[in-house]
Order: sequence, then structure tokens, then C-alpha cells
Amino acid sequence: MKIYSFLAVLLIALFAPVFAQDKKVEKKSTEKKEMDLPEVDKSGAPSVRIGQVISVNPMSRSYPNALRSLLDLTDKETTMKVDKDPRIFRNFEDEAIFDCPFIYVNYVDREEWKFSKKEVKNLKRYLENGGFIFIDAGINSEFLRKDRQAGQHHSFADWSATPDLADAFKQIFPGKKFKSLPRSHKMYKVFYKGLPDPTVLPDTVKTFVVNEKWPQGTYSAVGLEVNDRIAVLCTPIIAMGWGKNYTGEWETQISFRIRESTEGLGEYLKNAAHYSSYQGNREDGGKDIIYTDSTNRPAWVKEPDGTYRVFRYYSTQTISNYAHEFYSRLGINILVYALTH
Repeated sequence: MKIYSFLAVLLIALFAPVFAQDKKVEKKSTEKKEMDLPEVDKSGAPSVRIGQVISVNPMSRSYPNALRSLLDLTDKETTMKVDKDPRIFRNFEDEAIFDCPFIYVNYVDREEWKFSKKEVKNLKRYLENGGFIFIDAGINSEFLRKDRQAGQHHSFADWSATPDLADAFKQIFPGKKFKSLPRSHKMYKVFYKGLPDPTVLPDTVKTFVVNEKWPQGTYSAVGLEVNDRIAVLCTPIIAMGWGKNYTGEWETQISFRIRESTEGLGEYLKNAAHYSSYQGNREDGGKDIIYTDSTNRPAWVKEPDGTYRVFRYYSTQTISNYAHEFYSRLGINILVYALTH
């Protein structure tokens, strides 16, 4: 049985001196400047191996270069020494999962979220002894669930684990439930603090991003606690902001979806034609009613206080670069938190 406590002690020692939030770096563009950190000799440190579960055909997995790109960035920007090639598992029956203190899974890279008897046994042992599982795209609003791939392109802020994931982990821990992580949670500031510099964004986009979309660099997430620590984390899709191609360019173009309103809009939308409507869960427990178009893309929303707002999409290279930086910082925060808590 692998014991993970020695990894936590080691990583805390490695991280402590040079956390990035202690460096104030001015940014006047979306291009991230090199961090002025002291050189750290990692040659004698053991390398941390990150696992990844891919149950589908590896050639059809989502964002194939995402995790490798994040690990490469983590190796460059932190004092942690990580193996840049994740160890791939077909499922959680593989005993080698105990060699990896952190396992990443994209929700759609597993066709069915129902664990075998051996997976239940392994996962209980793994999670109770310090292992951490991050399920990306493990939060999907109802309007995204009919098409599993739709959730790969929408970072919709729903604050509830996808039902089949919740049911799957009840096989392991019948009395436990996923709970929303408050925006004040230490995970969002364990390495990076706050948002990347938002002054590069258009004013309307900036206001929504800073105040509502990602306030203080936070994100919608739910966690399952085991032995008084988060052992399983689920979020809307993050990996779309990680992957780079062989030339070092981002592989995806990311748009921002924000909510906008104007005088008289509510009266108009009360009787507007729509394709479908669904409920969405808010951080405070309230419910949004989301109205979608024929492609199940969010069109407008009725919020708990009765306010109607439309969804508007903004697409520029500056916005895309900003999103990539945010998602990369968030990914590193998740890794650092998981391996030091």
C-alpha cells in the first residue's frame, strides 16, 4: 500500500519559499511575463507522477494535449518536480493508481460512470489514504447532458455534481455527498491569487468577469470530503484552456459568454419563443431558469429575483488569451492544493 503523506511533506517543503502570489508582476498585455523567481535545483527531488484515466479510445479523447501542457507549465512555474507525461489507466481497477497521488479524468473520457466491484474497493482505499481525483467537466447543467460533448465547450457555472457522478461515488461512500466549494475556499489562492490583470478586457466583458463570472479568480466547483479533506473535485470544463500544439500555440479559441440586460427586456422575454428551458443551480442555492436555442446553447435566463438577462458571446484573441491564462492558473492551483493538503 502506497502512503501519500511523505509526498505532502515533501511538496510543502518544496513550495513554501517561492509561492507565486508573493511576487507582484505588472502586466500590460495578455502575454504573461516571466516570473522573477530564484532558480531551484530539482535534480535531486523525486518526480511526482500524475495519473489520467481514459476509458474511451485514446485517439478520441477530449483535449489530448491539455494535461501534458498543464504539467509542463507547472514544472516551469512552481518548485514542484512533476513528470510531464501522465500515467494512463484504463480504469480504476489498475493497482498502479496507488503510485499517483493525483488522478485527472475528463468526464467524457469514461463512457459509463458506474464502478465495478474492484474499482469500488480500490477507490475507497485510494481516497482514504490520501489520493485525489479531479473530474473535469464533472459539473454539467441539465441543458448540456443530452449531448455529452456539449459540456466540453461550455464552462457553465452550475453548482451541482452531474447526477451519475454523484450516484457513482455513493457506491463507495453511501453517506457522503458532493458539496459546493465557497468562493472563499483556499484552493483558489493557494498559489495564484485573484484574476489575471483584467484591464486588457473590453469594459462590458471586464465588469461581468470581475464581478460575476470569475470573481477573485474563483470558479464553480463541488468536492467530496474524505477524512476531513477534499478527495474528489468536480468542475465545469477547464482543460479547454490548457492545451498547446507542437509550435507552442494554444489549440483552442475561447469565447466569453456574459449576461446583459436593458430596459424593457424582461417584459419582452416573458413571452418570447424558445426551444427549451432548464433549471441551473447557483452558488447561494437559488435557481436560474435557462432558456436555450435549437442547438441547446443558452440564449437568456430568468434569475431568482425575476430579472431577465440575455447571454451574449464575445470572441477576440485578447479574450481567448485571457481565458487561457485564467484556466492555466486555476489548473495549477488545483494541483498545488491537492498535493499539499
